[in-house]
Amino acid sequence: MQGDKQKLKNIIEALLFVSDKPLSLEHIREVVEVEKSEIKSLIEELRQEYLSNHCFRLREVAGGYQMVTDPEYAQWLRKLFRGGRKEKLSRPALETLAIIAYKQPVTKPEIEHIRGVDADGVVRTLLERGLIRIAGRKNVLGRPILYATTKKFLEYFGLNSLNDLPPLDELVKMEETDGNPQDTGEN
Repeated sequence: MQGDKQKLKNIIEALLFVSDKPLSLEHIREVVEVEKSEIKSLIEELRQEYLSNHCFRLREVAGGYQMVTDPEYAQWLRKLFRGGRKEKLSRPALETLAIIAYKQPVTKPEIEHIRGVDADGVVRTLLERGLIRIAGRKNVLGRPILYATTKKFLEYFGLNSLNDLPPLDELVKMEETDGNPQDTGEN
């Protein structure tokens, strides 16, 4: 039976290796057709194995698992991918996104009241990039649209859930260092 366990661990490793997005336990279970508890146990074994003599790590991100590079190699990865970096968010976009992340669900008039400026263009950009979504309408006069963050927001900032949101000033620093927590250079 040991061979079957190793084979299953190798399959899970291959799935995580080729996926460009975090894989949830449920998604992995659908593919390998074994219990989530067994998958989680094998993922934890892989995580421990990767801690030594590997240039990558297994991290829990946005409700799933993803292979990421070790922060130690960030400077070389930045050189390799100089031309293909993700587009940075402007300061107004970051400020608006932070308001939405911390106050969600929130209306555009509430965002504008906090920022003190019109937010039409910034909200439209964040919607187009998939970092925020329409979460319904507020039950007040005029029924303004409510906005909330998306799973893509969690992925962009390398967060597992909204509970992992850093203090606001740290969120701004993360974006200023290519959107990676603690400037890890994770890829």
